[in-house]
Amino acid sequence: MIVDQLILDKAAPKKKFSEDQKSERPIRSIAKAVSWRVIGTLDTLLVSYLLTGEVAIAASIASIDFVTKMFLYFFHERLWNKINWGK
Repeated sequence: MIVDQLILDKAAPKKKFSEDQKSERPIRSIAKAVSWRVIGTLDTLLVSYLLTGEVAIAASIASIDFVTKMFLYFFHERLWNKINWGK
């Protein structure tokens, strides 16, 4: 689904972004999800290490956290993009 959107986005003719456009492109949501997850994962890694004292366990927790929450954030962001409230 995400890959399809990226491929279709490249195949579609480019439109100039206008100020009245209310929707973000999916690639922007992906970039925001990745950048936020890097910050969140570093936080999770630190907290996990402080709680467990084990780098391997903290890295395992942070790795799982990175993947699952990135997907959750992406779909959360796309859902909110469809809601007109506050735009």
